[in-house]
Order: sequence, then C-alpha cells, then structure tokens
Amino acid sequence: MSEEPAKQQKTRLNKLQKRLRREAGRAIEDFNMIEDGDKVMVCLSGGKDSFAMLDILMNLQKSAPIHFEILAVNLDQKQPGFPEHVLPEYLAQVGVSFHIIERDTYSVVKELIPEGKTTCSLCSRLRRGTLYGFAEEVGANKIALGHHRDDILETFFLNMFYGGKLKSMPPKLLSDDGKNMVIRPLAYAREKDIAAYAELREFPIIPCNLCGSQDGLQRQVVKEMLQDWDKHHPGRIEIMFRSLRNVVPSHLVDTELFDFKGLERGYPQGAAAQRGAEPASALPEMIDILSL
Repeated sequence: MSEEPAKQQKTRLNKLQKRLRREAGRAIEDFNMIEDGDKVMVCLSGGKDSFAMLDILMNLQKSAPIHFEILAVNLDQKQPGFPEHVLPEYLAQVGVSFHIIERDTYSVVKELIPEGKTTCSLCSRLRRGTLYGFAEEVGANKIALGHHRDDILETFFLNMFYGGKLKSMPPKLLSDDGKNMVIRPLAYAREKDIAAYAELREFPIIPCNLCGSQDGLQRQVVKEMLQDWDKHHPGRIEIMFRSLRNVVPSHLVDTELFDFKGLERGYPQGAAAQRGAEPASALPEMIDILSL
C-alpha cells in the first residue's frame, strides 16, 4: 500500500472514531447509562458491533470525568468450529479484564428447535439468562450490549409489522426482575459507520454460524427494507429515528397512554383533573398539518 492511501485510511479512521465517541458519549449522557463507580460488563459476541462498542468504551474510559470499570465477557456457546482462541488473544492484547463463559446452549437450541425453523428467539433467551446471572456473580451493575441505531429501528418495524405493538429496543432497560440494568451505548451510531470502523481497526470478526446464516429471517427482511430506503431516500433513516424521540401520545390511539375519554374543550391535555391548567385559548396556536 502506498503512503498516500495509508494516510487517507488513518484520517478516515480518526474521523470515524471521533464520530462514534461523540455519539456514544451523547447517548451515555442522555440516558445516564454510566455513572461514577459503575462496573460495566461489556458483552462481546465476536461481531463488529460488540468489538466497536468495547473499543469506544475503553477509549472513553481514558478521558471520562468519572471512574468506571470494564469487564469484557464472551459467552462461548460451543458452536462447532468456533475459534475459541480468537477472543482471549485479542482481549489480552488490548489489555482489558475479561472472562469467557462456557455454556453448551448450541446443543439445547438444536435439540429443541426443529430443522429449518429460526433459532434466534430461544438462543437469545438462553444467552440473556446466562449473562444476567453472571453479571450478578461478578458484581456488574451495568450490562452493555452492542445494538446500534439501525437495530433499534429494525426492532421498531418488526414489532409494528409482526407484533402489533408500537415499541422498540430502548437504549437503557431494567430487567423484569429488577436486578440487571442493560445499556446500549451505540444507540445513536449508524451500522455502516460501525462496519467501516471495524474494517479499518481490523477486528478479528467471528461470524455466527448458529443463527446469523439463516435465510428468510423477518429481521433481515426489515433490514433490507431500511437499507433500500437509505439508498434511495437519503436522510429518511435519520428522520425516522428522530421520530422515536418525539412521541406525541395525544395523536396516537392508545387510551392507556392518553386520556381521550377525559378530553374536554379548553383542556387540550385531556384531563378533567387539570382544572387548574390554562384553557386552550391561552395556549399557543398549533399548526394545522392539513394546511401544509
């Protein structure tokens, strides 16, 4: 490689790192993901997203105004042909504390899921349960996952198209039992930026041969739909993601989210209980979207 391309490559890497650092830092601040004294268990699958997340968190750790601990954890699910040496060698090289959990969830999934059926649901439940339990064992009060902005949008459309629910994948989530706090520091990061960063950093990517190679997955269909929109309608993805941060309950149809029955003239927030609120005539005039 000539000197000029190498220099351009370094410049591109620096720009991507700065962008991912900025986006991760903003997500961490917006959702109060990491606080002083936290022990963050960074879940490393061997894919580009988790490699990038660990790299960025380690980078932020050096300059953060607070102290937090990082423990990288990989769940070895005993998939045939899984290169067990790759992650320990990489983690030792970068100098981060790490632990490899060995659980044969692969055999469980193959035994319970009929041939040809998707394995993602069961695999993720088994993986999540193992990681939650280990976080308690090591005293980690935060569990960091590598999901990014595109994952969040894909989950939104999956729930809408196939689940009949208007929900997505939150940047910060408390587990049902209240014992584990899950955070997603890459919530604002674009997948294509992460992919480019992973390539430039030359992470030792390990493909998932259990579920990642299956065809016809609903998530893959949605992913391709979003990629097509991004290609033919630049900016649409950014606008859609922005909409997840600008929810207007009074303009949806969920009676539990908004008090439609209690909606009265003069009380635009729908509350007979808000008798003390300013009447509608005293409020700023709203834009009529039909006139635009």
